Amino acid sequence: QDFVRMTEILRLYRYKNFTTKYSLYSRQSESQQRAIYKNLLGSPKSVDIIAYCIMPTHLHLAIKQLADKGISKYIAKVLNSYTRYFNCVHRRKGPLWEGKFRNIPVDDDDQLLHLTRYIHLNPSSARLTDTPAKWEYSSYSEYTDRKKDDNNIAAYRDLIDISPGDYKKFVNERIEYQQELSRIKSILLENYIG
Repeated sequence: QDFVRMTEILRLYRYKNFTTKYSLYSRQSESQQRAIYKNLLGSPKSVDIIAYCIMPTHLHLAIKQLADKGISKYIAKVLNSYTRYFNCVHRRKGPLWEGKFRNIPVDDDDQLLHLTRYIHLNPSSARLTDTPAKWEYSSYSEYTDRKKDDNNIAAYRDLIDISPGDYKKFVNERIEYQQELSRIKSILLENYIG
């Protein structure tokens, strides 16, 4: 439920015209929600999401800014909305997210392609699943399936030109390598803290 909620929040708050609180939107019937979303399609967005992955304790996003301060405003809406929901459901108070989000500019197309792979490999690196294809809370399937779907979140096709099969191969050839890096990082942190 938490992952589905975050996915929906990521999808909706991209649009400048989506000013409704998600809690009100979620109380609408499915047909009303579809009508609201259909009205958003084609309307201005503050960001495009190039790739995403929702993890149990954090999320990874590759975002393209489309409006002035678009990323900051989008992240604020997403994190505030999810925090209100999480605090209500889990009967807690206070901030949910640790510190300010970190952003790193991407300089070229090759770097962007590698960044998407890193994002999509996070669940297998954390050993939540053995392959990225089995983690449904990321944009990996949007890259490898390529069906045109209005519910897709990732808008990467104008930026990344790679076939679904080549992308699968590109990502899967690094699964073991990234898992090993995660294991080494974990050992280093344990030794540093311990």
